[in-house]
Amino acid sequence: MKSVIRNLLIVLLLLIALAGAGIWYIWNGMKPVEPSGPAVNITIEKGMGSSEIADLLEQKGIIRSALLFKGYLKWTNEGSQFKAGTYSAAPGATYDNLITRLNAGDVVKKETVVFTIPEGYTAKQIADRLAQAWGKNASIFLSLMDTGAELKETDVLGIPQEKDIRHRLEGYMFPETYELVKDSTPQHIVEKMMEELQKRLDSIPDWQTRLKDRGLTLHELLTVASLVEREVVVDSERPLVAGVIYNRLNKGQKLEIDATVQYLLAKPKERLLYKDLEVDSPYNTYRNAGLPPGPICSPGLASIKAALEPEASDYYYYVTKKDGSHAHLFAKTYKEHLANIRKSQEAAK
Repeated sequence: MKSVIRNLLIVLLLLIALAGAGIWYIWNGMKPVEPSGPAVNITIEKGMGSSEIADLLEQKGIIRSALLFKGYLKWTNEGSQFKAGTYSAAPGATYDNLITRLNAGDVVKKETVVFTIPEGYTAKQIADRLAQAWGKNASIFLSLMDTGAELKETDVLGIPQEKDIRHRLEGYMFPETYELVKDSTPQHIVEKMMEELQKRLDSIPDWQTRLKDRGLTLHELLTVASLVEREVVVDSERPLVAGVIYNRLNKGQKLEIDATVQYLLAKPKERLLYKDLEVDSPYNTYRNAGLPPGPICSPGLASIKAALEPEASDYYYYVTKKDGSHAHLFAKTYKEHLANIRKSQEAAK
């Protein structure tokens, strides 16, 4: 009888010892790894399961045991919401800390580039600004703007491709301040600006219906908006100037807009000469009736709205006041226009 009791005690002690060893193994295995060395980057790919992530954490030395981490995830019902991305982690992190970060998508912030495209910038000016921001040759960006190759937004926006268009994407890259990751490709950068145009258009209630009612294509709308952008400084005048443009178009009268000639010059001039107005180009609205082949710059939202909803008037002419206000004098007839020109010149004296 004594031997039976002794054997039972031995078995019980062995079970207690095994249980203790198991508890110690689990306790020790779940302890954070001793902090040693800098943090390391861990990339969680899309589609990776919690089991693969646990194995990766062990391989990187962030946890002691992938097996125990997997068990902890099952016990806490975690792991199904882990987000893909690159994380920075160092030995010493607890299970709960790692789980919280993986659930939140607390990824390493990539280095970014901030750049601003002012309203009224041409494709060439935009290409130069992007080249400066990314340290690349401007021709890389300008070539992309000329072709629109491999850009899905080119088809989404229905951008035409005609031989007379100087830069195919002219007017379709919205002027705004952007922040993009430093390793963005030229295609990604340009497409982001085109996507922004689509977003801004969609912010205008029923813009497509209103465009159709006016009998315009998006390309024509942006062309008118670009003329307004380059001609007007005072925001309140934008709808009125847009109305003058439509009045002249409806009458079959040449637009004779200086900005279309400036667009053709290597460098803008403070004052155009008569010989400049004779430049042979479909963009020259002094020689050709109707709209130019396409936009002459990237218009802002105020100009786009003005082109979509112009202010009705009987005006066919306008001239910039030379008093420093940047406002315009408007006229119904050419005779009134000549009088306004004299008024403007007198104000400058």
